[in-house]
Amino acid sequence: MSASFASALAAARDAAAAQHYPQGTLYMVATPIGNLADIGLRALHVLQLVDAIACEDTRHTQALLRAYGIEAKGLLSVHRHNEAEGAQEVVRRLQLGQRVAYASDAGTPGVSDPGARVVAAVQAAGLRVVPLPGASSVTTVLSCTGSEGEDAGFVFFGFLPAKAGERQQAIESLRQEPRAVVLLEAPHRIVALAESLAALGPRQLTIGRELTKQFEQIATLPCADFPAWLQADAARARGEFALVLHPVRIESDDAEALRVLRLLLAELPVKTAVRLAAEITGAGRNGLYQAALQMKGDEP
Repeated sequence: MSASFASALAAARDAAAAQHYPQGTLYMVATPIGNLADIGLRALHVLQLVDAIACEDTRHTQALLRAYGIEAKGLLSVHRHNEAEGAQEVVRRLQLGQRVAYASDAGTPGVSDPGARVVAAVQAAGLRVVPLPGASSVTTVLSCTGSEGEDAGFVFFGFLPAKAGERQQAIESLRQEPRAVVLLEAPHRIVALAESLAALGPRQLTIGRELTKQFEQIATLPCADFPAWLQADAARARGEFALVLHPVRIESDDAEALRVLRLLLAELPVKTAVRLAAEITGAGRNGLYQAALQMKGDEP
């Protein structure tokens, strides 16, 4: 443990110790996605306080705790392959009045990581779950896209199917999604993902590689250029990836399509108005759908 983390533990005690941490409670603890300094003060305090820590990989969590100078006590292995059984052990301990933390290997548990079934089992048993917010690759990559379309929101898709046919089918469905889409991918599948996403052509894509780590890399480019970007440097295919498909935008100079859409929206549901506006004007349905959502959001 470095001196800086010793100071962090003291700060965590000063800032969080006076708060109430009920027994018989599951604490969902967000851990850093790469940079150890991104841990929260409440997370540090709770990891010291609890009777047991359920985690995706006990070796990884033990190393994380060691880095912060926290004793690794009562580690429970709860991962994708034993989540149902592990959840019951967590429930048993909570029923005995213990405090239990859950931590995935990185980021916020239960978001494309194990933990959701544990939470469901705990809630089904009538026990309490307390979230401790913190690092997430989803919000981290979204914050650096610089894309417009805030009113339309975003969609979190996570990992696409591993099989080529199913993955391509999923990407075709994303072609019709006008909002920003957040994807996650592992290094051994990133080349296949890049080749599949290239079918989306000029749609903008932000690539977040090794976010918050020493070799962090962020790039924004058309989907069609993604395979070539990877091939330009072998190092680019290494590490964990969080990606954002930017929102589909209707061209601002297509005033006639927007005028027709606005008229139709006054009388019809969004999907019907978009379909008719696209047929009447020839404008792209994806962009019209995004414009429709923004128009509805602008209404008083």
